[in-house]
Amino acid sequence: METKTQAPMSGRKAQAARNDELIRDAARAVFTADPGAPISAVAEYAGVGISALYRRYKSKEELLQRLADDGMDRYLAQVEAALEDDRDAWTAFADFMRRCLDIGAGSLTMRLAGSFPVTDEMAQKGRDIHMATQRLLDRTKEAGVLRRDIEVGDISVLLEHLHTIRIGDDERMNRLQHRYLELFLASLRMAEAEELPGPPPNWQELRGRYDD
Repeated sequence: METKTQAPMSGRKAQAARNDELIRDAARAVFTADPGAPISAVAEYAGVGISALYRRYKSKEELLQRLADDGMDRYLAQVEAALEDDRDAWTAFADFMRRCLDIGAGSLTMRLAGSFPVTDEMAQKGRDIHMATQRLLDRTKEAGVLRRDIEVGDISVLLEHLHTIRIGDDERMNRLQHRYLELFLASLRMAEAEELPGPPPNWQELRGRYDD
């Protein structure tokens, strides 16, 4: 069967796509550092005119929704990659956690929770992510290499905490975040450890932080 190749974008469309990527990258950096920053700070950081930004996003809320949606897509891709990873269960899980840290999973959660409305599509995607992560945890537990009391909410909170480490420049900060991730991973691998106190955060608690 003949496959159709996608026609290259015109110069104007290609530039618009590049601008959109610049804007979203800038927004992640700006709002992670200061959730209350004005949308004009994003345009300045991205090096584009404010009119170029407003042609793509009508408001700060709409931009924040897009960032959250992008973040969920990137996280879901990592969970699916881990589920398809045919290496031993612990290696697949540990590398999944390292990739999540590198893509910034959880970095905006505490900073932006409650600052934009959650669409029905985003809520459904959140449930899909929760179920996929649960499958990954179940598989890792069945292999006997993950604490039995670790749940999806624990993973979300751990990633959020790692992103609160903001010491030094970007390179130093990343190295420190990975340093403490390795400590977390060593603890998570203690399959026969004494049960942790209290229940983990559940889906309703995690989802509830985004309600205005």
